[in-house]
Amino acid sequence: MSDIIHREAVYLLYFFSVQFDQIFPYYVLGILIGSLISVFGKQKINRLVVSLQKKKMGAFGLILASILGIASPLCLYGTIPVAASFAEKGVRDDWLAAFMMSSILLNPQLIIYSAALGTTALAVRIASCFSCGITAGLCIRFFYTKKNRSFFNFSGFEEQKNKDTHPNIFLRLLKNIWRNIKATGPYFLIGIFLAAIFQRYIPESWMITLFGNNQAFGVLMAATIGVSLYACGGGTIPLLQYWMLCGMSMGAADAFMITGQALKITNLGAMKIALGIKRFLLYLAFVIVFALLSGLLIDMI
Repeated sequence: MSDIIHREAVYLLYFFSVQFDQIFPYYVLGILIGSLISVFGKQKINRLVVSLQKKKMGAFGLILASILGIASPLCLYGTIPVAASFAEKGVRDDWLAAFMMSSILLNPQLIIYSAALGTTALAVRIASCFSCGITAGLCIRFFYTKKNRSFFNFSGFEEQKNKDTHPNIFLRLLKNIWRNIKATGPYFLIGIFLAAIFQRYIPESWMITLFGNNQAFGVLMAATIGVSLYACGGGTIPLLQYWMLCGMSMGAADAFMITGQALKITNLGAMKIALGIKRFLLYLAFVIVFALLSGLLIDMI
């Protein structure tokens, strides 16, 4: 028995080290860029969003709002209080929806992590998240008719205290990097460990059957698994990398990334409070439908 345990431990350590060596440089670069933007660019991005309301850009403002949402380094629990402050300053609901949806799905740090999946997967992720943000804004713009009442309920959400205030710029950056590592590091290691387990114990033929043989079924399964399995964007990169090597279609990977990031358990509570139960259900339906359609479209191209 001890020989078997030792053998399996060696195999798992090998697969773990291979995955770690492949992805760790992207993790380090993502942490660094994310912290640099958080420390030196976050307030500029916020001011730029508020300044958009003074310009008559109409639907074109959704494009800029979506871009700025992706550029924002905040997680959802940081994005909602910021969006609440935007609402107080008069930013339109459709622009808020575009900003929030894009910010939930993607940030600069996650862009760097996703580069480990290859340039095609990275381009697909950026394009789909950008499109999802714009689509969310368009839905609010054209289908929400209660113009005298905000779509969102931000009562109880206060903008978080800025922690990047140390007078020494270098120490301010180091503290942000450390907070970033504490928040994402455990999920990153868990993701690599899960990928090693899949490589060792899950036959590749199973993954091909699940994600590769029938593209429509693969997209549906990926969207479903994304909701239940997703915990941290960076932590799922090792799993996605292995699944794609096993034959997971690009559309299925896209559906997994959208539903997982938008519907992960840690986000749903905050979204329910900010939207209320009826609009929260609309949010769930929107994300799932968009993920499925986006995944199927990508597989058709």
